[in-house]
Amino acid sequence: MINTDNKNNGFNTEDPHPLKPYNKIIINAAITGMVPRKKDTPFVPVTVDEIVEDAIKCISVGASILHIHARDRDEKPTYKAEVFAEIIEGIRREYPEVVICVTTSGRTYNEFEKRSEVLDLDGFVKPDMASLTLGSLNFPAEASINEPKMIMKLAEEMNLKGIKPELEIFDTGMINTAKYLCRKGYISPPFYFNIILGSIYSTQAKMSDLSYLVSLLPQDAVWAGGGTGIFQLVVNAAAIIMGGHVRVGLEDNIWYDYYKKELSTNEKSIQRLRRIACELGREIATPAEAREMLGLNLPVVVPRTPF
Repeated sequence: MINTDNKNNGFNTEDPHPLKPYNKIIINAAITGMVPRKKDTPFVPVTVDEIVEDAIKCISVGASILHIHARDRDEKPTYKAEVFAEIIEGIRREYPEVVICVTTSGRTYNEFEKRSEVLDLDGFVKPDMASLTLGSLNFPAEASINEPKMIMKLAEEMNLKGIKPELEIFDTGMINTAKYLCRKGYISPPFYFNIILGSIYSTQAKMSDLSYLVSLLPQDAVWAGGGTGIFQLVVNAAAIIMGGHVRVGLEDNIWYDYYKKELSTNEKSIQRLRRIACELGREIATPAEAREMLGLNLPVVVPRTPF
């Protein structure tokens, strides 16, 4: 029998998409990361000016969240808040509504003072979100160490500063950690999860893996699918079909094709996802619409400095 309950707008919440209408899709652009260097691809932005310029291009083609890493003069990752501040200010001067998420990664440095320094930024350069990896894991060349005490301290600091955690998920235990943090009052809804699949030392990029992890999420969680290396596109496409959102960018994959013959750009990868989403009937969320989904206020606006 067809559900005609007006409270559900004529569809049952258990109905599959597209019988149940899709939400607009949030594109989260992870544009730099910690690994790619200019020797790997000339398209990875590493200086402040390059990151700002690339971010603006990404926003113009559909990104509503920017996942930001900063680099030093040698292209190495830096935790320095002043570098992040320059990047955030440059982006917000052009697009004040875009959601900016900064990294608190433990892959290169693991002292709380360094990982949390970026959370001290305030006013016009205060980040909207910050990454929170909910467990330790191995990458091909190094480990990301996230001890329970560190996770809770970072979550507590984000809560204190009014910065929403971007909950990074690589396996089922990390979802359990998120639920534990919620019970203890460290995090609160609306939740945003990045489910990142395909790394050789964590959950693989099978569709059954993505489906299972999504089934474990808290009700009404906002989630995005991302894939590492050659798995980026397939996980992105699966997330689009399943009604989720996407994380995409050179942080996770520098190649445009599976055969690693053509290097990509952040802009080009986003444009491809936009075409796929539109073919499947999913509209692209604006930064303002992404903010509404995530319960985020607009940043403090500072008038442009006259020249």
